[in-house]
Amino acid sequence: MLYRVIYAAETLGATGTSLLSLAQILGVSERNNARDEITSRMLIHDGQVLQAAEGRRADLDRLKKRLTADPRLGELRTISERPISARSFTETMGLRRLPQDFAQEVLAGRPLWALTPSEAEQLLGEESEVLSAVA
Repeated sequence: MLYRVIYAAETLGATGTSLLSLAQILGVSERNNARDEITSRMLIHDGQVLQAAEGRRADLDRLKKRLTADPRLGELRTISERPISARSFTETMGLRRLPQDFAQEVLAGRPLWALTPSEAEQLLGEESEVLSAVA
């Protein structure tokens, strides 16, 4: 059975602020996710990360354990965790960004971890843009 988990966390230090840090995150994540047959999308915005990951329960549990121990992230906050009938993502690690006007409209000053599951899905979906500078 497949599951989807959506979590948010604060980024610590220079995480996500430079092209190099994004490339490092993408490289390791793509390798680990391909190995574990996880598909995902990640969005980094204003010092926070929002990610949805899809895969088998045991693989997602290992992912969450790695992320909880990652010194580049603050407290990992689960927004949604549920079984799914099919994957929504094809990429092992899709990196997205929010257009500033859309971020202001949806977030209204709230942190990413305060989103509802449907708001988080919307931000990770078609309303966000593929970050092609490192893709």
